[in-house]
Amino acid sequence: MDRQDYFSSTLCLTHNCNLNCVYCYQEHDKDARMSFETAKKVVQYIFGNIPKGKTAVEIDLIGGEPLLEFELIKQIFEYTASLKPSVPYIFYATTNGTVLTAEMKAWFTEHKQKFRLGLSLDGDRETHNYNRSNSFDKIDIDFFKKNWQMQSIKMTLSEYSLKNLSHNIKFLHSLGFPISGVNEAEGNFDFDKDEYIKILAGQLKDLSKFYVENETLELNQMLNKSLNLCEAKNRERKKWCGIGEGTIFFDVDGKRYPCSFITPMTFSHDEIALIQDVDYKDVNNFVDEACYNNCYIYPICPVCAGACFLINKSFKKRVKSRCRTQKLIALFSADIQAKRIAKNPSLYDERKMFHTINAIKKIKELYLNEFKEFI
Repeated sequence: MDRQDYFSSTLCLTHNCNLNCVYCYQEHDKDARMSFETAKKVVQYIFGNIPKGKTAVEIDLIGGEPLLEFELIKQIFEYTASLKPSVPYIFYATTNGTVLTAEMKAWFTEHKQKFRLGLSLDGDRETHNYNRSNSFDKIDIDFFKKNWQMQSIKMTLSEYSLKNLSHNIKFLHSLGFPISGVNEAEGNFDFDKDEYIKILAGQLKDLSKFYVENETLELNQMLNKSLNLCEAKNRERKKWCGIGEGTIFFDVDGKRYPCSFITPMTFSHDEIALIQDVDYKDVNNFVDEACYNNCYIYPICPVCAGACFLINKSFKKRVKSRCRTQKLIALFSADIQAKRIAKNPSLYDERKMFHTINAIKKIKELYLNEFKEFI
């Protein structure tokens, strides 16, 4: 079943977390947790409000660290089964992997067809330990490989791990996992400084060679750009994500918020009040006019609306501290795809290849000179 068929919803089971990651922007409260009674009401709401056109349900359980509420997870799972939903459904949770007990492993293995676990892993032991509270050796990586090897790893990039980006991506691929995201840490950290651009350029150059040599390997999300979209004659005015419409998020008290980024763990009550008043159906509230009108890679430049509000107190104004970073990434994505097309043109259909080649030419024309000193 295609992901677009799923009605996705998210429950925050707890604000508590057992780690203190270097890039975490949330405030953790060990006493803030969802009750089973609240969870039942939320599950009832989800299955009673499936949008037209959606034929399945995905329920994401998050935290904090969601597995700290293992007993609640079992209760929610069993309660959902007792409702005998008329549509297929699946549960999903992203975990830091450090609190799994033998009992938990046995339960998740038994229910792995209906419950998927995704792992947050930032790279090898040294990098992961620096970013994520010396937790590498607490993770049973083989458990995740055995049960959900095709489930993508979530990787977050910090100032420290930038210099080891290529090595860490290769390391994760060596474990056999796809990589869903290489996410720059949210917050005020400026990835666009010359010193970081120089480091990133070297890392991307090495990765480019790696992905060209391993042409059948799926590109990680950072480099897997749909370059052909940049060639659209009439670029669509739209939100990058489904905030406020395509996402449903319920906090521990059952209150509904626009997305899983918008929570009391991240924003003050006053900020959330402002956020809740936004008309999420009006895409103009989310389009940065300067980016839309002037940036060629606008259609492929990732943006988190919640992160924009965190930094700029506005969904409309994008965070500009990563513009150079995204141009550099686009350059190397263009380089990889040009070489892959040359080696195996059948990877693309004719129309997509035509627009991709034109985009590759344009991206190099626009940005190569800007980064020549770094490449």
